[in-house]
Amino acid sequence: MSRWWKSWRRGATTELDPARVDLIVVASSFDDAEACSAALSKAMNWTADQPVVLRHHLRIPLAHVDAVQIIAAQDGYHTGSLDDCDPANLSLQRVQVLDALHCSQERSRMAGLAQRHDGDALGWEALQPAPASHG
Repeated sequence: MSRWWKSWRRGATTELDPARVDLIVVASSFDDAEACSAALSKAMNWTADQPVVLRHHLRIPLAHVDAVQIIAAQDGYHTGSLDDCDPANLSLQRVQVLDALHCSQERSRMAGLAQRHDGDALGWEALQPAPASHG
């Protein structure tokens, strides 16, 4: 399967710079029992047809961090932050247009990745520019 198709199929986009200083959390969930659709239905200031920075928070043993980063990078994720505790708190993020289905798929993917490396997926956040900054 071509890279273009994979990116399009997953809703990936590069129109939003994750380093923007005006990004705010517009949706999030740190509750394993909460469906992504429920979290998104409560979202404040979320513009559904615009890209978000989807950030997953994981707790991974330090010995497995490099492997997790390499695997996540294959799906376009970059390390947002990493502390040097053991286990490490690691955030992985990528830009994409978000809906409940893709959010759920990515949440499951991150949970599986964390579990395969003796870690835990703690939750996720979606960030977009503050409303006055859209444009």
